[in-house]
Amino acid sequence: MSYSPPYLLFNAHLETIYPALIRRVNLPDYHRERIQTPDNDFLDLDWLLLPSRKLVIISHGLEGNSLRAYIKGMARALISQGFDVLAWNYRGCSGEINRQLRFYHSGATDDLNTVLDHVLKSNRYDEINLIGFSLGGNLTLKYLGEQRIRSPLLKRAVAFSTPLDLYTSCQEISKPSNWIYSKRFLVSLRKKVIEKSNVIQGLDIRDLSKVKTLMEFDDYFTGPVHGFKNAIDYYDKCSSLQFLRDIQLPVLIVNAWNDPFLSKACYPVDELKNHPTIHFETPDYGGHVGFTQFNKNGLYWSEQRALQFLTEHD
Repeated sequence: MSYSPPYLLFNAHLETIYPALIRRVNLPDYHRERIQTPDNDFLDLDWLLLPSRKLVIISHGLEGNSLRAYIKGMARALISQGFDVLAWNYRGCSGEINRQLRFYHSGATDDLNTVLDHVLKSNRYDEINLIGFSLGGNLTLKYLGEQRIRSPLLKRAVAFSTPLDLYTSCQEISKPSNWIYSKRFLVSLRKKVIEKSNVIQGLDIRDLSKVKTLMEFDDYFTGPVHGFKNAIDYYDKCSSLQFLRDIQLPVLIVNAWNDPFLSKACYPVDELKNHPTIHFETPDYGGHVGFTQFNKNGLYWSEQRALQFLTEHD
């Protein structure tokens, strides 16, 4: 299933920016459920229910949430094909700052596990699948490759635009040609840390104004707050690249060659060539979480490809 972008989106930046800023997706209102985490925090889950016996759990990207167009577009596509949808919001991403000092990050698979445990306890589903975008793709793949006891109801997973190697991808997005993305992320992240300082007593934000890059932010905040020595230690321990070899479920990973966020290390074509369960695809085009299509059904290529992969075993 090949992909070609609309002729108006003639470079990777347009492919990335257009769907993020322009796309509008009509979707029924979510049903929101708040669940408690083991450390007395909360996660906000947004549901779309048919109801069905098949569920897809969607994980968003950095500074995203369940209302992003790429999440809503995928949710609409899944509902149309008979899946229930759960789009969960990471800590601090649902419109309300979370209670604990910790936040979310690319390797916080304990929260994904909490969500999955909650779903399993409901006994509503015979089949559960996962879809992750960007940071959510890394989170999903790391979770699947970890040595956990997982439910046999977990069947398949899809990851789009995934920074499989966090360190080199952080270097890539910090290049001058990508300043518009890194600046936007930094502004949003700084704002949340300031909001958190109003909730968490003793959070020192005096040096926050000195943080000028995403790696500096991870050095200053993400790493230390989440138990890592620094940014490099965080990247090293949370990059999903090292977990791929242990994934046993059928998984589709799609990274476009022209993705401006991804480094060369995020295209392990040779390493995955003989992997027994991972299908690794590298379209020439697509940008970062792009894959725009203009058609009557309103589906983007990524949504069609995910549906094809999730249903091809039926």
